Amino acid sequence: MPSQPTTLDQAYFDAVYSANEDPWSFATSDYERQKYEATVAALTRAQYSEAFEIGCSIGVLTRKLTERCGRLLAVDASELPLKAARERLAPYPSVTIRQMKIPDEFPDQSFDLILLSEIGYYLSMPDLGRARQLLIDHLRPGGQLLLVHWTPFVPDYPLTGDQVHDFFLESAQANGPLAHLTNKRADTYRLDLFQKRED
Repeated sequence: MPSQPTTLDQAYFDAVYSANEDPWSFATSDYERQKYEATVAALTRAQYSEAFEIGCSIGVLTRKLTERCGRLLAVDASELPLKAARERLAPYPSVTIRQMKIPDEFPDQSFDLILLSEIGYYLSMPDLGRARQLLIDHLRPGGQLLLVHWTPFVPDYPLTGDQVHDFFLESAQANGPLAHLTNKRADTYRLDLFQKRED
């Protein structure tokens, strides 16, 4: 029986960022700009008091989120892109930038918005299961969880974007902890917005 894919470790991302400070062209790509616009547009509330962005990289999307978030914690598994993120977010004292590897590390607070963008497919299925439970546990009742992921197959990645989103949809079935609010599928990415049930 073939072994299950394992979570990509910090060394993988350190190597990627050592070779290129913006390896996915977050700051310059029209595709990323349009996806970020769709991401922010999917949020149904004008303001979120406490938000958590997992996988902030160099902080391009983080900057856009500042307009909708009272306080924002943005984390990445690698320290290397966070220098650029801290410089980009320096004018925004409401933003805290930290190195943190999900699900092995997780903040000890609750949020009314959690964003998991282009991160879930780096995890093995067992780690994604741990992450899903942590995200649900740290969402306030009525809090929202926004997932955005590239959907084409990438050989390096343990999972596909569709596997990640379909796994979270299991928690939005009848009597599940999440309600599914929105789905958007573009040519190469998928967006799903969930809300934690209040009952």
